[in-house]
Amino acid sequence: MPPNPKSKIQNPKWRDWRWQMQNRIHSVETLRQWIDPTDDELEAIEATKGIFRWNITPYYASLMDPDDPDCPIRRQVVPRMSEMAPDIVGVADPLEEEAHSPVKNLIHNYHDRVAFCVTAECAIYCRYCLRKRMVGDPAFFMKKDELEDALAYLAAHPEIRDVLLTGGDPLTFNEKHLDWLLSRLRAIPHIDVIRFGSRMPVKLPYRINDALCDLLSRYHPLWINTHFNHPRELTDDAAEAIDRLLRAGVPVGNQTVLLRGINDDVATMKALGEGLVRMRVRPYYLYQAQLIGGTASFRTSIEKGMEIMRALRGRTTGFALPEYILDTPFGKVPLNGTYVRGRAGDHVVMETYDGTLWAEPNPIPLDETRSFTLPEIPLPDGIATIPTGAATFVPVA
Repeated sequence: MPPNPKSKIQNPKWRDWRWQMQNRIHSVETLRQWIDPTDDELEAIEATKGIFRWNITPYYASLMDPDDPDCPIRRQVVPRMSEMAPDIVGVADPLEEEAHSPVKNLIHNYHDRVAFCVTAECAIYCRYCLRKRMVGDPAFFMKKDELEDALAYLAAHPEIRDVLLTGGDPLTFNEKHLDWLLSRLRAIPHIDVIRFGSRMPVKLPYRINDALCDLLSRYHPLWINTHFNHPRELTDDAAEAIDRLLRAGVPVGNQTVLLRGINDDVATMKALGEGLVRMRVRPYYLYQAQLIGGTASFRTSIEKGMEIMRALRGRTTGFALPEYILDTPFGKVPLNGTYVRGRAGDHVVMETYDGTLWAEPNPIPLDETRSFTLPEIPLPDGIATIPTGAATFVPVA
């Protein structure tokens, strides 16, 4: 008989975000309180030990279907053996973020803006995470002197006007720590905009409480981009969290990852975009899933994403449509006819904002159905790309 998660939601501490963090699910014993794990899930939990941790908040676990292993919530956070299958790549850092880091965890890829990974902690560990190499790894947590080094770098570079606080999830910090960090950033005259990249409204909406919103309201202009991937994540609790942010004057955008078998169809993406707009969240980006080793089961062809975007155009509100993009070591590339040149075998060739040609390894999944095809072109000599070859993801120690 499957478990009955609803009975657990009656816990008087359920809406306490610290209780949620302290009671995250990361053992088979606690997982069984929420779902009946399949043999594949149980095998994967054991097989992925030492490769990529797993953590699920009780709130997010309550959204999982206890009977369906293909539940779009469950698939995002419960390990599966497909993660261990050979992949076309085995890289841990496909965007070469560490190569663009002049000091620890500060990524300076664009001239006037940086991504500052202020922590390696997250409330949940998404199985397709861009930063598998760092999330939950003590080596990537920031010590006080390392934070000071990053702040000194920002102060010394007047071209930087926009700082994205990311991680991990920066809203795992308590208010005292956040206040210190935001006050230091606001003391740097040339920093105009502070942004947060946080999935807390999705995975732990109780973190977005009055104390946090009161703090954020003192440091405008400040923006938050969050990360809803599926309409089932658009709960009443999530809507309350978004409302608190908006009432504090914080604009909220959303960055979805296109995930095979989870949201790679027109109906799901239409429902997600329209549901976000009802919550007054602006769909911002739809990301092509990154080439993190072990995530092949999540990746679609780029043609599939372009097909979905074409089908949505004219059939829903314009601002309910995100921009479909790929992040590369040379910046973000809109995946549309202006930038995408064509397909060269297992690669898709595109032009970045500065004119660099990039070839994204993107083999078409054998079981994928689609009606849109890119023109076949030869792969240009010497084009920038990621080396391919069968590999299994093993993160940097």
